Amino acid sequence: MLDVEGLRVQYGDTVAVDGVDLHVDQGEVVTLLGPSGCGKSTILRAIAGLVAPEAGAVSLDGDDIAAVPAHRRPFGLMFQDYALFPHRDVAGNVAFGPRMRGLGKAAVAERVDEVLELVGLSGYGSRAVASLSGGEQQRVALARALAPEPRLLMLDEPLGSLDRALRERLTVELRELFLRLGVTAITVTHDQAEAFTLADRVMVLRAGRVRQVGRPVEVWRAPADGFVARFLGFGNVFDVEVSDGRVPSRWGPIATTRSDGPATLVIRPDGLRFDVSEAGAVVGAGAESVAGRAGAATFRGDHFLVAVELDDGVTVEVTDRSAAIPAPGSSVRVSLDAVAAVVVDR
Repeated sequence: MLDVEGLRVQYGDTVAVDGVDLHVDQGEVVTLLGPSGCGKSTILRAIAGLVAPEAGAVSLDGDDIAAVPAHRRPFGLMFQDYALFPHRDVAGNVAFGPRMRGLGKAAVAERVDEVLELVGLSGYGSRAVASLSGGEQQRVALARALAPEPRLLMLDEPLGSLDRALRERLTVELRELFLRLGVTAITVTHDQAEAFTLADRVMVLRAGRVRQVGRPVEVWRAPADGFVARFLGFGNVFDVEVSDGRVPSRWGPIATTRSDGPATLVIRPDGLRFDVSEAGAVVGAGAESVAGRAGAATFRGDHFLVAVELDDGVTVEVTDRSAAIPAPGSSVRVSLDAVAAVVVDR
């Protein structure tokens, strides 16, 4: 449905977006993921017509829309700060889009009721937006974006200002709403958990360039390079050299199909484990395990992430789902599940 080709946006001497290609199918949700300043919001604004690109094309259903002004593009845009009209009540905010489309009073009222019910705010029409909680304002902003029935919904850090618990709950609700309505959407976030929950496909950006595009499970299992792996939160990322189809590791050589030369070895957090017997005692040394000393443990909800300083001085992160994590300073041995190790670009 939407095609972006070779998009380049520059502010003075700063290139914010450099040669970005993006394709979005009807009914697909694509999330732009990356650190602050990587060009995510600029891409969104260029698609919406709020920023004029130096190069590239934006096409809708195969037609270049460069000459179409922002207010005539069939897109709905929701900003991080919501940008609600403070002088209008909830219904007045949601009604803005349908009125601009020329709908009659009765049709506008019907549409307002419909979208407020969709976002769980039935009966809120007469409330002042200033009286609403952050989560309720987020829902009003979403309802306002949905009300004109846009071909494409664009959400710029829609949950960034909310507390973590509310953000996690609303992320799931947003995904369910997108699926139920068949919404086509582009979302922007720097939170990988939010991106993986919302998106059918994720585009990871760095400094205005695309580093990887894929389904969430693909990006998680096989990050394209060291930057993507570190941005996703992987702690076990090592610069290595490929030689004769193998890379060295502390657990022995790991096979790869990559050509000889510099590369990055990424070991997912669940790829390392402690060697313990059923009684909890440390298993004897083996060629496949490495000795070290346990450090701080971080609770992650369903597991602990334990820092381990190996005997050669390198620190790794080990996932432990047991009830008895090793005490700081205790001797441990760590094994690798090679399935969780991938070799990628440096």
